[in-house]
Amino acid sequence: MKFIDLFCGVGGFRQALEPRGHQCLLSSDWDPDAQSIYQQNYGESPLGDIKKIPATDIPEHDILCAGFPCQPFSISGNQKGFADARGTLLYDILRVADASKPKVLLLENVRNYLSHEHGRTMNLTLKLLRNGGYDVFFQVLNSSNFGVPQKRERLFFVCFRKDLEINQFSFPKPGDVDVVLKDILLPDDDPRLDALWVYREDLVLNELNSVGRANKPIRVGTVGKGGQGERVYSTQGHAITLSAFGGGIGAKTGLYRFGQRIRRLHPEECRKIMGFSDQFIMHPKHNVCFKQFGNSVVVPVVSSIVGQIEKALRTSCLKAA
Repeated sequence: MKFIDLFCGVGGFRQALEPRGHQCLLSSDWDPDAQSIYQQNYGESPLGDIKKIPATDIPEHDILCAGFPCQPFSISGNQKGFADARGTLLYDILRVADASKPKVLLLENVRNYLSHEHGRTMNLTLKLLRNGGYDVFFQVLNSSNFGVPQKRERLFFVCFRKDLEINQFSFPKPGDVDVVLKDILLPDDDPRLDALWVYREDLVLNELNSVGRANKPIRVGTVGKGGQGERVYSTQGHAITLSAFGGGIGAKTGLYRFGQRIRRLHPEECRKIMGFSDQFIMHPKHNVCFKQFGNSVVVPVVSSIVGQIEKALRTSCLKAA
């Protein structure tokens, strides 16, 4: 199938769809660093701000992919049609979908989208997607259940054009892959890690007891007051959610224990816990890498969802035949 990659960042959706044989026709992102890395990896520079791209300039496609930022709706939501979403990036997804009528919308957002503005944002989103001609399915999935050692809970929407008559859809079921952070880490003596070790006099570590492998983060210490970015985790568990922002000494990656020492993760380790390919070219600056991976999607999760989409579409075609 053919797809477009809106708010593409560094191409997490593309990392998932292209190995499955699907073709990207268009990408869009306004961030210069993201455009540069996208160009280096995929041989094309994303178009700029989606708000400035006429819907008529977008080629026909089967799947619209978008990990869109959560923005508040500024009006009551009692109007009809796209006006309820005007001023948000959801509006541009709806605008493109209305013009191109793709078979599928594959959308991603943070888990808190469900409760944003006391559920009003979610309810209005569902109303707009359905009024736009789509049957909507949604579920929160945790990447810890899909073969990567990172707890990352994200809300996914799979929307099928109504004329396809796909009234049931099953999101992928959690797997039982045994993988922990320790399995993918760089060696302790790797010189690339030198700037990531953290030395703090207020470091407090739990007694060094045996910790079993677990597919969740295991907290084993703190620095400072133990606030955000000040918690220390075991490498026998999973990483916390990579973040594009966030404060504290362990900002963006979290802090992890190595004997009596602690450090942040390296971008190469972040690449692995996001499921990006070994050939992926990263930005030379650590903080830019952290931001780009923190804004992206976990590739194995998206790939699993796309596998379920493929099954649903095949079933729909068989029924139509």
